[in-house]
Amino acid sequence: MPTATATSAPPDLAAPAPRSPLVSWLAVLSLMLGLFSIVTSEILPVGLLTEIGSSFTISDGMAGLMMTLPGLLAAASAPLVTAATGRVDRRLMLGAFVLLLALADFLAAAATSYWVMLVARVMVGVTIGGFWSIGAGLAGRLVPPRSVARATSVIFAAVPLGSVLGVPAGTFIGDLAGWRTAFLVMGFFTLAVLVLLLLVVPPLPAPRATRLRVLATMLKRVNTRFALLTTFLIVLAHFATYTYVTPFLERVTQVGAGLITVHLLVYGVAGIAGNFVGGAYAPRHPRATFAAAAATIACATLLLPVLGRWDVGAVVLLLVWGAGYGAVPVCSGTWFAKAAPDAPEASSVLFTASFQATFSLGALLGGVVVDHSSPSTVMAAGGAVALLAVPAIWSHRASTVSWPES
Repeated sequence: MPTATATSAPPDLAAPAPRSPLVSWLAVLSLMLGLFSIVTSEILPVGLLTEIGSSFTISDGMAGLMMTLPGLLAAASAPLVTAATGRVDRRLMLGAFVLLLALADFLAAAATSYWVMLVARVMVGVTIGGFWSIGAGLAGRLVPPRSVARATSVIFAAVPLGSVLGVPAGTFIGDLAGWRTAFLVMGFFTLAVLVLLLLVVPPLPAPRATRLRVLATMLKRVNTRFALLTTFLIVLAHFATYTYVTPFLERVTQVGAGLITVHLLVYGVAGIAGNFVGGAYAPRHPRATFAAAAATIACATLLLPVLGRWDVGAVVLLLVWGAGYGAVPVCSGTWFAKAAPDAPEASSVLFTASFQATFSLGALLGGVVVDHSSPSTVMAAGGAVALLAVPAIWSHRASTVSWPES
C-alpha cells in the first residue's frame, strides 16, 4: 500500500498533458476504485474466515493461508514485475492487473476445493504487488502539480475504505447468500472498475525503469532499513491479530454472526479517520505519528482479551484499533518516501514488498498461535510486538540526526 505523501510529480515523470479536469479526476477515481477492489479482495476472507473454513472443513489457522499467500506473492511480484515491465505503458499494466483480480475473484467463487481457493489467492497476490508498485506515483501524471497531494489522498483512501465498506459489505453478502456470492459480486465490481480505468486513464509511457540493482542500493541506506524494521514490527503485530478478529468476536465476545459486520464497520470507520489524521501529520512529524499509531494498536490488542469479553469494550477497542492502523500505511509510506526521495517508484516497490511480506508472515504466525492456543492469546502476543515498535521508532531520533522532519 504505497505512500500518500507526494506533493509534486517525481522528477523522472513527465508532467500530465492538458486534459479536462473532470476526466483527470475520473482517472484518479478509477485508480482509487482499483485499489479499493484490491484491498477488499485481499482482506475479504477476514469477515468470512470461519464460514470458508467450515465449507472446506479446515481449521481457522489453515484458513488463514488465504491471507498469507497473497502477501507472499505480492512481496515477490512487486520488485520482479516492476523491473520486468519497466518499459511497458503503465495504463496497460494496470488494466492487466485489474483483469487478473476479477478472474481471481471468480475462481474463488467457483472453488471446488481449498487448494483451488489458494490458487485464486495467489492470483490476488500477484495483482497486489504489481498494481500497488506501479500505481504508487501516478497521481503526478494525472493531475496538475498543485493537485497531486489531494489526488494522492483520494487514491489511498481506498485502504481504509476497503475495511469500512468492502469487508463489511462482503461479510453481509456472505451472511445473506453465502461466501461464494461475496466473491462473485466482487468479481463483477472489479470488471466495472476495469472498464472505467480503460476509458479515463490516458496512455502512461513508462518512466525511467526501476532495476533490481536500484532496490539493492536503497537497502544500504540507514533510513530505508529503519523504515523496514518499523514497518515489520507494526504490520506483523496488526495482521497476526486482525486476521483472526472474527474468531475472537465469535468465541470471546460472543457476538452473533449478523453483528460481526457491524463490528467490522466500526473498525473501518475509525480507520478512515486514522488515515486522514495520519496523512495530515505524518509528513511533518513522521516519528511522533508513527509511534502514536503503534502505541494505539498495542493498547487496543493488549486490552481486548480483558475488556473485549463485553460487547461495549470490544466496540471501543475496535474504534481505537481502527484509528491506529488507519494511520499506518501513510506513516510507513512516508518513511520510505523520505528515505529515497530520488527514487519514488523504487521506494514504492520496497514499501509494497516489505508490507506484503510482513502481512503474510503475521497472518501465518497468528494462525499457528490460534490453532495451538486461543484468539485471546494471539491478541496479547500481537500487542506485545506492536509495543516494541514504539521505542524502536523513537530510537531513530537519537541514532540518525539527518532524518528529515518535513
